[in-house]
Amino acid sequence: MSAGLERTPRTLLVSDRSSFQHEKNRLSSQVEQLHFNYKVSVLLPECSSAPSHLDTAFNSFNSFYLIRDLPTYELLDKHFLEAAVYQGRVSGLSYKTRLDEDNSVALMPNGHLTLSLDKDSFELLGVEGKPSRFNHRTNRRYVVTVDLTHSSMAPGGRGHQRLIAGLKSRLQLRTDFLLSHHPGGGASLQALLSRYDWSEHRPEISSCTLTDLSCPALLTSDLQSCDPHRFLEWLGAVDAHVSCDNSSSSFLSSLVCPEPKTTLGRALSVSVVGLLLPQDVHHLIEQIRCHLEQPRLESWAALTVHGFVDSPVSWGGAEHGVLRGGENFYSLLMFHDHTYHLHLATGAHDTCPR
Repeated sequence: MSAGLERTPRTLLVSDRSSFQHEKNRLSSQVEQLHFNYKVSVLLPECSSAPSHLDTAFNSFNSFYLIRDLPTYELLDKHFLEAAVYQGRVSGLSYKTRLDEDNSVALMPNGHLTLSLDKDSFELLGVEGKPSRFNHRTNRRYVVTVDLTHSSMAPGGRGHQRLIAGLKSRLQLRTDFLLSHHPGGGASLQALLSRYDWSEHRPEISSCTLTDLSCPALLTSDLQSCDPHRFLEWLGAVDAHVSCDNSSSSFLSSLVCPEPKTTLGRALSVSVVGLLLPQDVHHLIEQIRCHLEQPRLESWAALTVHGFVDSPVSWGGAEHGVLRGGENFYSLLMFHDHTYHLHLATGAHDTCPR
């Protein structure tokens, strides 16, 4: 085994406790900070099927588009800028590009375009950028960030023409591209879609009912004894359908449920996968809160949101780095009394979420 694999990579974890009813709670802004969500997982104890209002919330996530072989310069098209970008109605991400090896592209709802480029591509493009924060001994990657809403990037302006020229004649960057329109913004994409091979996708929903599930004794929001790392490890194991029983006959997993623990007779695990908007995640959180207001045996629910591993940005507009894992996710543990625990996590090659 190589020396690099013998050591567990360093991770960053920021934990916060607050109440939805606290006027200074920052949950809404923190949800908005993770722009490119790949997967949302929900765990509902003592539940075998989702109530109708939660089922509606799972199915109300907005659709998204996959555009094949899209030239990046199309994101600077005058009509696309005016109809979509300036209105704050779109976000997009290059698809199946590996952040540590390939050129990657991200378009954020605030109009910021980020290109993560290898050294040769950066030099070909010929525009201003900066070395990646995650270079080691030599500058092998560069990041170009452009505010497409700035006056200097207005169509026909010097900055706009220079970037267009670089992407058309020198670098000619093309990728498969995921594009999500915010509510009311679908029509703004039709001119772009008409020029390329594209397909529309609904987020994929899967669910399963778990029985006799070992679970930390989360009976109140005063959860002092459970270490956040162990709790997240358990929650991830449940989502991945990995047993935490750690029986002597099993050599697949040494994971155990944190103490003190209890056993849930049943629990519902639901996942939604796609290019998911933060607004849809926030709506789901509100519906889970309504669910928790109903009288029931258990008074908590857990939601975990995973960002794309190979997104050039993670929290806010901060650069995202990949070497071994590329994690960027948060877990929200909600209680019936409107309090919550929020855990924001990244791998070693990322800035600290906040």
